[in-house]
Amino acid sequence: MADKNQTTEFVFVTISNQPRLQGLLFVVISIMYITSLMGNILIGIIVRLNPALHSPMYYFISNLSLVDICYTSVTIPKMLVNLLSEDRTISFTGCAAQLYFLIALGPTECFLLAAMAYDRFTAICHPLRYVVVMNNQLCVQLVTGSWVSGLLLSLVQTSLIVTLPFCGDNRLNHFFCDVTPLLSLACGDTSMNEIAVSAACVLIVLIPSMLILVSYSKIVSTILKITSAQQRHKAFSTCSSHLIVITLFYGSASAMYLRPKSSYDPKRDKFLALFYSVVTPTLNPIIYSLRKVREALSKAVSKYEWELLDHCDLGTACSL
Repeated sequence: MADKNQTTEFVFVTISNQPRLQGLLFVVISIMYITSLMGNILIGIIVRLNPALHSPMYYFISNLSLVDICYTSVTIPKMLVNLLSEDRTISFTGCAAQLYFLIALGPTECFLLAAMAYDRFTAICHPLRYVVVMNNQLCVQLVTGSWVSGLLLSLVQTSLIVTLPFCGDNRLNHFFCDVTPLLSLACGDTSMNEIAVSAACVLIVLIPSMLILVSYSKIVSTILKITSAQQRHKAFSTCSSHLIVITLFYGSASAMYLRPKSSYDPKRDKFLALFYSVVTPTLNPIIYSLRKVREALSKAVSKYEWELLDHCDLGTACSL
């Protein structure tokens, strides 16, 4: 690697030359990062401690939260340091490590979202078989397969990129080490890398999205056949948050990676990267997980209150 790569470090290009804007971005991104961490960590703790949430759906949600915690922690701390520091360099090894984890976590989330769609499909379309089909063994296999697939795919993609010669400009016009900006700096032929990235995108984005599309087409067909308006609303409500998360994640990922290198636009890609690396992980627990966890906690609290009242004498005031 040392012989082929004369560049030993990369320099992140500043977002703006205006110190006030840099400071504002630091504050906003810091708040979103803390919000994301607190929300996702809280979900993991609640799911772990509350037996009412020990179900396949919340098992997938807690793993999705773990992915978001890892994803934001790989990118945002360095991004925040760069906003306040004059030294915005990152070593070649550090850049390769950041790239590896970023590429690994992206496919993992794609596969987890597909697994969650299958879980909703089974629950709504085959409710009588749900407990049998979505057993603990299958859930563990789906989650393990998602993580292992992401790690292996990242190993291949990262190896192809770090072996490229980087012998010219080392200014990385991005917030973090990502595939497209790194390929734009390579001084060798990157055609094979582009083919590998396109093939990975088909495997990572298109195939899971098609599985999700098929699952939800069957879900919608089943829901429309339900005669009870209340049951239809409940079924749609169960799926709506998941669909929003899917749209946010797949929309930004597709716009970022499902296009040729020739259409690379640093400004547009920075905005997309900021969206899927900061905004989406912050919104996920708000739009999806926290609402569902709150509903389950509300039921648990209500049950506890009724049990407590049952133990109180009718003539005695109970202080809670």
